[in-house]
Amino acid sequence: MGRVSQAKAQENRRRVVDTASRLFREQGTQVSVADLMKAAGLTHGAFYKQFASKEALVDEATAHAFAELARRHSEGLERYEGRRDAAQQVLIDTYLSVEHRDGPADGCPVAALASDIAREGRGREARRVYTEGVADFADFLATDDQDGIARLCTLFGALVLSRATNGSPLSEEILAAARAALTEAG
Repeated sequence: MGRVSQAKAQENRRRVVDTASRLFREQGTQVSVADLMKAAGLTHGAFYKQFASKEALVDEATAHAFAELARRHSEGLERYEGRRDAAQQVLIDTYLSVEHRDGPADGCPVAALASDIAREGRGREARRVYTEGVADFADFLATDDQDGIARLCTLFGALVLSRATNGSPLSEEILAAARAALTEAG
């Protein structure tokens, strides 16, 4: 079989990173390389042509997920012509929605990756990117009256609890209570 062109190799790499970013948010970083490559539509052997290790992919996929989050925040501000309060309210409503609860693959990496990142070594790039992403998200959520970290903790805690209690009426009650608390306080 012939060599893959440089453009095709870059496209394949982007596909693997995007697929990994989604699968890691949905299933955790313990997803096997074989399952990941199958989901990306590529061979297992192609992985090692693109990445030095699975850890290197975890680092890159984490960075990709947080870049996506930052892009969404930026687009929200643009959409509301710099009105941070309006962009924040839309984010709160979206973050604390049933759709976000049920769709971790496309959701926020803060909640989806927390447990996996906590197990990463302190010197790992994924942990550094995660920590920076959490700080940026908290900055985005800050208001004159409320600390961004407190608001992020409310969002994160509510989403995690709602996912853990999904299938029970309590799940939607948690989302509604957090939404009300953040809306009243904001």
